Amino acid sequence: MIFNKIKDNKLLKVLSVNSLSVATSFILGMASTKIISFVLGTSGMAILGSFRNFTSMLKSITTLGMNTSLIKLYVENKNNKNELSVILSTFFWFFLIIALVVGFLTLVFAEFISDFIFFNLNFVLPIRVFSLLLPVIVLNVFWLTIYNGLEKINRIVAIQIISNIFIFCVTAILVWNKNIKGGLYALVLGELLMFIVTFIFVKKDKDYFTFELKKKINSKYLKIIINFSFMAFLSACIVPLTLILIRNYIVKMHSVNDAGLWDATTKLSSFYMSIFSSGLAYYYVPKLTSLKSNSEFKTELKTYFQIFVPLFAMMLLIIYLFRGFILNLVFTDEFLKIKEVLIWQLLGDLVRVMTLAFGYQILVKSRFKDYFIIEILFNASYLIISYFFVKNYSYQGALQSYFYANLITLIVILFMFRELFISKIGTNN
Repeated sequence: MIFNKIKDNKLLKVLSVNSLSVATSFILGMASTKIISFVLGTSGMAILGSFRNFTSMLKSITTLGMNTSLIKLYVENKNNKNELSVILSTFFWFFLIIALVVGFLTLVFAEFISDFIFFNLNFVLPIRVFSLLLPVIVLNVFWLTIYNGLEKINRIVAIQIISNIFIFCVTAILVWNKNIKGGLYALVLGELLMFIVTFIFVKKDKDYFTFELKKKINSKYLKIIINFSFMAFLSACIVPLTLILIRNYIVKMHSVNDAGLWDATTKLSSFYMSIFSSGLAYYYVPKLTSLKSNSEFKTELKTYFQIFVPLFAMMLLIIYLFRGFILNLVFTDEFLKIKEVLIWQLLGDLVRVMTLAFGYQILVKSRFKDYFIIEILFNASYLIISYFFVKNYSYQGALQSYFYANLITLIVILFMFRELFISKIGTNN
């Protein structure tokens, strides 16, 4: 019976479709990380980590929950082409304006940003180049979201695979020849390469994009965008900022090399987390949007914890047992200290995956109060506990803090959804 559930589970089917993209990304990601660790070492890993957090923050602020809100409206209005045209036009112009504003502000304050993140002004130019690409990034996310709304997962997977191959080649060449600045420009050019690849697919699939782009922003849909944008804006700011502050604190209390070891651990985590998070995004957002009652959500939740969580836990166990081999494969000898503390990252990720089952429901059902509580609670806990633990335990303290912050968040989110376990099934949200 369990085998049949696994065989027929739609989430696992989405994951299997996405597995080729994830496998390609995983292999190329490990290869590029090996090059970066060999050429740049732990200090270079820390600098690239800071820039990656910053660019992630700008991308999130610029797109402000576009993916979730647009998919929600797309699913609800997919049979009404006139209404879809209004929705897509509203999204396109709103987010383009946001990109132009954020890009201009980044250009103006590039020197301040460089000094805050890197403690010097040597990286102003990569910051400014990235700011000019923000409108391109918005358009790329816009196109990919339409593919997602159409459930054209194969197209998204193909775009990701081709883009990752190009990005790896550019990263390897730039890091090898230009050192740390090459790594920074590789992160910037990666966004442009993905846009070019997506554009080629969109041009080929023009029938999917035959909607009239009206020159107006509809107030009804703008309100929905703003509601989701408030949630996305919080995450866009608080998550990367928390990571930057923790990294800076490790550097201040210990060394940039210790910060690089912490970054390497989180980078390794991102490889295997992407296997599951991308599948969840493609499956869960449209799925949860269509659910109407607590009983439907409880059924979905039961499947999640019976199948998905055990598979994820099994993967983490394999990673832990073969951690020495994996670290030697991905990094250099300089990073082998991670072997002794990796358990904290793995445990934190396991708890986080449990939390995501409820987190996506909070997001798609627009439970704003709960969303703000969870985001602030996790990041505040992560930061505060790190300030206590890092002082004595360096990067290991930051990894321990990640686990405890996730555990606190899971306990609180279970309390938020207590009605699923203590009240009659079938109560509407």
